[in-house]
Amino acid sequence: MYKILYNMGMKVGIFCNKATKKFESVQNKLLRLLRERGVEFDTYFRVEEIGDVDVLFVLGGDGTILKVAIEAGRRGILLLGINAGNLGFLTEFEGDEAKKAVDLLCGGEYATESRSVLEISVSGRKYYALNDATFHRHYDESVDNNVVALAAEIDGKRVDKIVGDGIIVSTPTGSTAYSLSAGGSILTPDLAAFILTPVCAHSLHNRPVVYADTSTLRIFLAEEEAALTLYCDGRYIGLIERSDEVILRKADFSVGFIKRPDSNFFDKLLFKLNKWSE
Repeated sequence: MYKILYNMGMKVGIFCNKATKKFESVQNKLLRLLRERGVEFDTYFRVEEIGDVDVLFVLGGDGTILKVAIEAGRRGILLLGINAGNLGFLTEFEGDEAKKAVDLLCGGEYATESRSVLEISVSGRKYYALNDATFHRHYDESVDNNVVALAAEIDGKRVDKIVGDGIIVSTPTGSTAYSLSAGGSILTPDLAAFILTPVCAHSLHNRPVVYADTSTLRIFLAEEEAALTLYCDGRYIGLIERSDEVILRKADFSVGFIKRPDSNFFDKLLFKLNKWSE
């Protein structure tokens, strides 16, 4: 018999992504382990279903965590990810480590880590991203030149004019995602910084810029009749036109993750990067 050690007042939820390859086997094992421990829980398959919980197990990969992260952050729900997908940079345990995840939660002796969130304001409309905001050229068949010219200001000071496919503005969490693929630097999760990374810039002097997350970044379209597409954490948001005011800053909430005692960012980074390159 297991000794029940977890806080009896703690409310636990499980968010599942049925589309992931290892979903069913991981879910069945996790549910059995929680029942054996006497842990009461609710299971969710859509963000809108998430109830009033303290901790949310997330079964899936990074995409699944990104799907729930902003809602969890706003509500102060801690996330504990179990990788039932492919890569899983944001998950704390692999799919065959469900028992370790349950033991960690029930033992009650775990650390937590807060990850910063980007707030993207487009003419007053606010969007949020745990990983990144991507401003990409809008393809228009009627236009011969489909690169886009952007200007960036940090705290009112001109940074550069970037001509190319667009830019990525990333948190430290997202620095190992699209920004990394575009040549951006890796930021450790504890850094109070964001990174601005050009995408396929047409000038060799355009380079990624790391700046303090206390600063305000403004993005301007530098050409008439130009347009951008905005994506937040890979999700299409919409078109941005030259008349729109685009401001990026650190959000007033963060996303909390439960961490295992032996968690090591660099060990995970090397493991995941090697797996990514397979």
